[in-house]
Amino acid sequence: MDAPRGAAARTDAGAAPAAHAGAEHAGAEHAGAEHAGAEHPARSELATRDLRALIRDIPDFPKPGILFKDITPLLADARALAQAVAGLADYARPLRVDCVLAAEARGFLLGPALALALGAGFVLARKPGKLPYETVSAEYLLEYGSGELELHSDAVRAGTRVLVHDDLLATGGTARALCELVAQLGGEVVGCGFLVELAFLNGRERLRPHAAHALISYAS
Repeated sequence: MDAPRGAAARTDAGAAPAAHAGAEHAGAEHAGAEHAGAEHPARSELATRDLRALIRDIPDFPKPGILFKDITPLLADARALAQAVAGLADYARPLRVDCVLAAEARGFLLGPALALALGAGFVLARKPGKLPYETVSAEYLLEYGSGELELHSDAVRAGTRVLVHDDLLATGGTARALCELVAQLGGEVVGCGFLVELAFLNGRERLRPHAAHALISYAS
């Protein structure tokens, strides 16, 4: 879920302007270590093509000029859903992740399943006033103004290895705010994993020096 979700890019997760039509503890003690390693490149490429085929374009939604990337067909397909979670887990497993952090609402679609696949916990960031306990907060830029996310102050402890996750990387605003929340609490962002990336919006640049990975990338 990226900052200007209703701006130049969105998916359902996401959209792009119509002009752009076209997203250890490797040690045995770590729960995720029992899972298989990264897929063979040929199989991984095939799985990515399969997933891309289940993302449909919806022109002029939610407003004229927007090409909406609808991932609901992918989510509804049991095999594709499993492939998506497995692909994200293959990227994150070598990072020795302690917890997955995602923002409402679309980060909650795959985030908990990804955490389970990694043998990690799941931590949620929400909009102001939605969390019941003491929180820390970070702002992010929108097309017209700004947004804010909050995280429970005890959700990430010092030294915790965190994977930032969202369904979509567009301009990088939301993911950057998540990274800032982790830093406030003394955690370490070890990577950022996304289902879809709109690469032409250069969201990766806003996340540096943190590494970013997406299963599906749209260059235009």
